[in-house]
Amino acid sequence: EAVLKQAFENEQSDIQVEGEGTVWKILPDDNKGTRHQRFILKLSSGQTLLVAHNIDLADKIKGLKKGDKVAFYGEYEWSEQGGVIHWTHHDPSARHTDGWLKHDGRLYQ
Repeated sequence: EAVLKQAFENEQSDIQVEGEGTVWKILPDDNKGTRHQRFILKLSSGQTLLVAHNIDLADKIKGLKKGDKVAFYGEYEWSEQGGVIHWTHHDPSARHTDGWLKHDGRLYQ
């Protein structure tokens, strides 16, 4: 979480990060263009992160609810609200580091 805190404070982006948070809010899926499952995680530090998980390339986390724990490995992009985690999936073109989400013992990539 120290890396995420520093990235947020320094307004840095394009950083590969790993962590875990608690689902704070479930947002509607973004179905415009490439589809993304969206939810907000709250880290133990209090920082919030929007997770934008590409559900055209990876399975959607079914049954996700507020209070669930989700681990992540993906790319951090700075935002005023805390940041966005994306690239939480396998890159079929092998040009980007593969990411993942883990929920309830299952890996989504």
